[in-house]
Amino acid sequence: MTAQPLGGRELAARIRARVTELAGARRAGGRAPRLVIVTATDDEASAWYVRSLASAAGKVGIDCDVADLGPLATAGDITARLTALSQDDAVDGVMLQTPLPAGLALAEVSGAIDPAKDVDGANPLSLGRLAVGRPAYAPATAAAVVALLDEYAVDLAGARAVVVGRSAVVGKPLAHLLLDRDATVTVCHSRTRDLAAVTSTADVLVAAVGRTHLITPEHVRAGAVVVDVGTNPTPDGGLAGDVDPAVASVASALTPVPGGVGPVTTALLLQNVVD
Repeated sequence: MTAQPLGGRELAARIRARVTELAGARRAGGRAPRLVIVTATDDEASAWYVRSLASAAGKVGIDCDVADLGPLATAGDITARLTALSQDDAVDGVMLQTPLPAGLALAEVSGAIDPAKDVDGANPLSLGRLAVGRPAYAPATAAAVVALLDEYAVDLAGARAVVVGRSAVVGKPLAHLLLDRDATVTVCHSRTRDLAAVTSTADVLVAAVGRTHLITPEHVRAGAVVVDVGTNPTPDGGLAGDVDPAVASVASALTPVPGGVGPVTTALLLQNVVD
């Protein structure tokens, strides 16, 4: 068996086309949509992502500013800036980029983002609204997983879905999104005993832990659909996923890294800004 590649570039292009049209209409009406990304780190990988996102925003007609508070920013500094942006009528979307300064947890400060402008679902209120089925912006990566599965007509109703990873930005919100689609969901993590015994029961397996090639063929049931959320840097400057490429010999479908979940994540975040 050779897995069907579940590429995300074509889906992302269609989303960006819609965003470009909507942003153009807003601009013609007097003001372009505006995203502000707040950073408080000197992490180069984070800086690269922010530059990439700002560039992508500009290409679809969204104004994007970066508020760099520096790696010594305090919780008070970050909260104050997020509060001010949330109250600014000229700002449509607010995003807080991680990592944060040492000792600061995302949940300590992300509550200052107005849920109506929380385009990447960072505010705990947004996660809570997802949990009870109320309208909210889901973290873009979690939403991208479901969008990709829809793109390739993967039937989630009644399916056994296993998510490896319990972060507040992917694993937990994704579990809620899959439950909303009537999947039967199991969430695994670093304390899960005999991981392969659990993951090998899945019809749909999502890996989102940030560990290169953690998921090997022994973790995958023959014919399963596998979604790789991992973006782990390699020594040669490339990216590797959480899923070993050898899984393609067992799975029926597999997202590539790069080119799978990533492009859709960026496109959906920009869609949230214009929405």
